Amino acid sequence: MSQCLECGKPLMGRVDKKFCSDMCRNSFNNRLNSDAHNLMRNMNNQLRKNRRILEEACPEDKATLPKTILLSKGFDFNLMTHLRTTQKGSVYHFVYDYGYLALENDFYLVVRDKRLEK
Repeated sequence: MSQCLECGKPLMGRVDKKFCSDMCRNSFNNRLNSDAHNLMRNMNNQLRKNRRILEEACPEDKATLPKTILLSKGFDFNLMTHLRTTQKGSVYHFVYDYGYLALENDFYLVVRDKRLEK
């Protein structure tokens, strides 16, 4: 006789049954997936924070500011949603609808892409 994968109780019924109840099945799967969910939740939280920082830094369509300001607010340059290369070859890093371009002397041009609004 097989046992529940979550609580160890003996299983009755179908031969291929793995859990004694929906509660045990849900608990087992939640525990199994919790690490992946935590990673994604943390990344999504940081992406939202990055966007909020860019939005505050760019009340108009464009703004130029030093890298130190972004870093002091907790901006993480390792997380972005996509890249966009201009015809001139400049590469903008985007966090949803806000992008930034590295300039000289550790300054950044922050822009808002209104085309993504609907």
